[in-house]
Amino acid sequence: MQDSFDIVTIVFLCLAVFVIWRLRSVLGQRTGNERPPFDPFARRERNGKPGAPANGAQNGKAVSPADDQSGGDNIVRLPGPANDTHAPDRSNDPDRWKGFAELGSPVANGLDAIVAAESSFDAPGFREGAKSAYELIVTAFAQGDRKTLKGLLSREVFEGFDRAITEREQRGEVVNTTFVSVDSADFIAVDVQALVAQITVRFVSKLITATYDVDGKVIDGAPDAVVDVTDTWTFSRTLRSRDPNWLLIATESGG
Repeated sequence: MQDSFDIVTIVFLCLAVFVIWRLRSVLGQRTGNERPPFDPFARRERNGKPGAPANGAQNGKAVSPADDQSGGDNIVRLPGPANDTHAPDRSNDPDRWKGFAELGSPVANGLDAIVAAESSFDAPGFREGAKSAYELIVTAFAQGDRKTLKGLLSREVFEGFDRAITEREQRGEVVNTTFVSVDSADFIAVDVQALVAQITVRFVSKLITATYDVDGKVIDGAPDAVVDVTDTWTFSRTLRSRDPNWLLIATESGG
């Protein structure tokens, strides 16, 4: 009887440890019920036709310069071991995170932890890749391109985006957005736990956006007005894994 009790206790302890580990590995991740990038996210052709793909799109799908050229899917290649195999040792360089974080700050310490696990990590390259991912995800969300989104989002975030797209489709609405610029992409939090890295980036961008109803009338935004948008997104990746791609695990508008 005592042996049976001990076995049950051990099983429950193991389950508790597993649950805690899973929660920690997705620290900062939301449930998928959070609001996706608020619905001004679609590209708009210069001729102003609702729903038309923007310049740089192929077959109705937005293409980023960072996309994978070897396959049919759009994959944003942020820095990882499959892409950056050689990197100089900058651990003793006091300016190694200049332009990203002050030495000794939580963000700098988090970046140091990433480099300690994966020396190929390149902060400038990641930031440029994150900006490309931001535009690609925003565009795919607006166009209802679930295939592209599925490869770039965590399951929970994808489910939230998918619900928003479905609701928009049911209402017969079309959102048209043109990126004017991505003005900044600042690292505001970096964390590594059990080789799971998370980088939270605050994007500030300028967009032209308008939402059209089923009759083609503008019901939100304006097709000729530039708006400032701030989004805070968290990307995550398991370091030392073969997969070089970072997934979007959390979004927050404003901030």
